[in-house]
Amino acid sequence: MKHRNIGLLNLLILALALVLSVAVGAVYIPLPAQVQILLARLLGMPVDPALPATYETILFSIRLPHTILVALCGAALAGSGAAYQGLFRNPLADPYLIGAASGAGLGAVAAMAVLPMDSLASKFTVPAAAFLGALALVGVVYWLAYTGSSSSPTTTLILAGVAAGSFASALTSFLMLRSQGELRRAVAWLMGGADASGWQPVWAVLPYIVLGLGVLVTGGHALNVLQFGEEQASQLGLPVRRVKGWLVLAATLTTAAAVSFLGIIGFVGLIVPHLVRLLWGPDHRRLLPFSILGGASALLLADVLARLVMAPQELPVGIITALAGGPFFLWVLRYSQNLTANE
Repeated sequence: MKHRNIGLLNLLILALALVLSVAVGAVYIPLPAQVQILLARLLGMPVDPALPATYETILFSIRLPHTILVALCGAALAGSGAAYQGLFRNPLADPYLIGAASGAGLGAVAAMAVLPMDSLASKFTVPAAAFLGALALVGVVYWLAYTGSSSSPTTTLILAGVAAGSFASALTSFLMLRSQGELRRAVAWLMGGADASGWQPVWAVLPYIVLGLGVLVTGGHALNVLQFGEEQASQLGLPVRRVKGWLVLAATLTTAAAVSFLGIIGFVGLIVPHLVRLLWGPDHRRLLPFSILGGASALLLADVLARLVMAPQELPVGIITALAGGPFFLWVLRYSQNLTANE
């Protein structure tokens, strides 16, 4: 009953975040107007003629697809972060630990350097290049960690991720200096300011995020067993190498899909799982779904703040998550230390 109530609370917070995300912007759309327009579109019910005609266009062409995309990406980052923290048995792990962010940044900036900013091809090629760059770099890191080993050594995996990520970041900086005409756009993308609009990005990321998060949620029991250590988990009958491979692939897939359209957004995949673990325990069968819901809510609320802080100008959402996430994470660390000391 307790966990059911926690799940309902998470759903209520997500519903509130969704309503705020759809409502807030250059044109404010109140909740009654949202409901009327949605019912009119879905069930053919009448709409109050006093409502501005632009509300429907803004709602269905701009706000709803953007809100759904942000919620999906927040869920992907938090779910992947929870999985990585379980895989590496480290609450400081995040979705970018083994190079997904660096690979995505390199792919995106390389595409920007080749294609003109105003070209139609760049709107689709940049996200695709970021997605492939993230998958490619993580694939290289995982291959390096496996070379000459019968299992996946966690320390080697992390070190390979750090080295490959540093190399990719250096290449990214070089490309940005060589392509100064695209410097502002590249910096905005790297801060989580990617300009994705319309329904096409939603349909593009949906299958990857749903598939990846589905694999992660079903791996909750395996992640619990891995907390005993790889050797002990193997003795308990868990196929450690295969399970870790699938979980890394699923986490990387969801992370790559998220950053390909929204850019690199920090702290969501680090803080949300950490906070969920502190509040509701370390059982990954609950930690993963609660983190997914919390990540969607957190990124939606950060996105709303990004629209309000310098309205009508919109800040990159990555700036908001960093400004709020850094101090908040320090507070969480302090709180967890106090709990440990009191025990």
